[in-house]
Amino acid sequence: MSNPSLTEEGEQRAKDPPPTMATAADTLGSITMDAAQLTMSVTDPTAWATAMNNLGMVPIGLTGQQLVSSSVCLQGFEPSLSMIAQINPLMAGMGLVPQALELPVVKEIIHCKDCTLFPPNPNLPPPSTRERPPGCKTVFVGGLPENATEEIIQEVFEQCGEITAIRKSKKNFCHIRFQEEFMVDKAIYLSGYRMRLGSSTDKKDSGRLHVDFAQARDDFYEWECKQRMFAREERHRRKLEVDWMRPPSPPVVMHYSDHEANVLAEKLKDDGQFSEAIAVLLTWIERGEVNRRSANHFYAMVQSANSHVRRLINEKATHEEEIEQAKEKFKAALTGILHQFEQIVAVFNASSRQKAWDHFSKAQRKNIDIWRKHCEELRNVHSEQLMGIRREEEMEMSDDDNSDIPNKKVRVDESALAAQAYALKEENDSLRWQLDAYRNEVELLKQEKGPLSRTEDSLTRNQQLQVFQQTMQSMQQQLLTVQEELGQKNMELRKAKEEQTKTQALLKVLRAQGDGAHETFNHDGHTHEFNGFQVGLVNQDTENNPDKQSQTVTCEKEALLIGIISTFLHVHPFGANIEYIWSYLQQLDSRISSNEIETLLTRLPHMFKQEFTGVGATLEKRWKFCAFDGIKST
Repeated sequence: MSNPSLTEEGEQRAKDPPPTMATAADTLGSITMDAAQLTMSVTDPTAWATAMNNLGMVPIGLTGQQLVSSSVCLQGFEPSLSMIAQINPLMAGMGLVPQALELPVVKEIIHCKDCTLFPPNPNLPPPSTRERPPGCKTVFVGGLPENATEEIIQEVFEQCGEITAIRKSKKNFCHIRFQEEFMVDKAIYLSGYRMRLGSSTDKKDSGRLHVDFAQARDDFYEWECKQRMFAREERHRRKLEVDWMRPPSPPVVMHYSDHEANVLAEKLKDDGQFSEAIAVLLTWIERGEVNRRSANHFYAMVQSANSHVRRLINEKATHEEEIEQAKEKFKAALTGILHQFEQIVAVFNASSRQKAWDHFSKAQRKNIDIWRKHCEELRNVHSEQLMGIRREEEMEMSDDDNSDIPNKKVRVDESALAAQAYALKEENDSLRWQLDAYRNEVELLKQEKGPLSRTEDSLTRNQQLQVFQQTMQSMQQQLLTVQEELGQKNMELRKAKEEQTKTQALLKVLRAQGDGAHETFNHDGHTHEFNGFQVGLVNQDTENNPDKQSQTVTCEKEALLIGIISTFLHVHPFGANIEYIWSYLQQLDSRISSNEIETLLTRLPHMFKQEFTGVGATLEKRWKFCAFDGIKST
């Protein structure tokens, strides 16, 4: 008879199959393999590892003894959770399988008598499963072929373990209940396999298996029974532990007899066994063992017990003497310690007097003061402890001793008052020494402050004078630089005037050349062509005025530079900065400087003009050739 809860669950899973039960692997239906081709050696570790990891059984087609028995199951119980976990011996890390089981799992084709199981695509994700119910022994198997019978299902899944029951539905699913819980893990391994009946390629003879955990009332009931059994065992174990940890009961006291009385009398005489024997005697008396016949025996035992009283008093006296001796030693040691404390305090007090105090630095005085206070506190504590010991000794004396010594209390009061007076005197002296030390520090600070203030005023004045001197020097340097710049400007102005006269003469000649006239002229008996006018003029000037010979060379150089720069800027209509021009001219003459080029360009504003391009950090000065602008305007 089928379980109604399992049937409803199977119908719901048949309506909504999991996403992993796809029909995209229909191509596997045409694969046929001979069982003889799958036979392999028993010593192949890969085959054993794959089979044991997947199903925990010997691979199909191999003969030999299994590495681990399928019936092995380790059970564990955790008392705090009241749960029992079934441990699979084939799980990694259990140490029940050889090292070869750690190899990667490779699913293989499984051949049965009436069907063949083809493994799923290894690239696909593993099939999804629900949360495992506690004590699960039942699995849901969906995606069965329509023609699959209960015998075929049993043939496939009995390899995972002993099957208790199979409940098959008409909608291509079933529920299988195993004998043990770890067999369910082996059955879950078959999820995703494609099942084909015989060699038929019919759609009714093939299907993709989906194996999942199923929730059954029988499994949950058995699991609860096991939990209750383990809870009972745990309670029993804890009770045994408590009984084992309990201290043993006292030994049973034997009943009175003449023989036992004689043995007990001997034990009462022994000092080592007296405590045990006196307990037995007390028990006998409380039980009512005393009668007229045994009264003499009990009297003798009581008399033996009484004989130990003198021994106990003597032991107490010896212990009291030891205590007194220890007290005397402690009092003597405490007196010596207190005497040393008094000496140390005297050293600190002597150091705090003015004769030595003024020679210490401020940090040293502070440390000495801290040490003195700490030592005084320790001395007072030890003094009070010693006085307490003396008071206890005097209080322990009997009233008779007090009557013999009537002045004891007076002496105690006098000693206490003397100690208090001494402590007050020491405190007064320390306060007076501290006051003297503070006065000395104030005087030293006053003396140090006077020269410091004077030195601060002199330092500020010296700093002001130095600042003024530095400003004067900087102003003088600025004046010198301005004078030098003024002289350079004057020289440049003179050169500009001379160049202007020469350029005017050149302009006249150029105008005459523009008219196309070919003229000649005589100058001091020498005749020159127009083309050689400039050279003759320059030579004549150098001959007439030899002092200006170096200037003529410079003028020729400038004329050459003007021609080259004009040509360079003419091919750069957007202009060029001075560094660009200077880098080009340096290839012709390495002695040319950028300042010389810039002064030459500034002297000829009608030929070269300067423009600013860019904004902010990209601002740049560029020179342009503008000689043709005047011609175009005319």
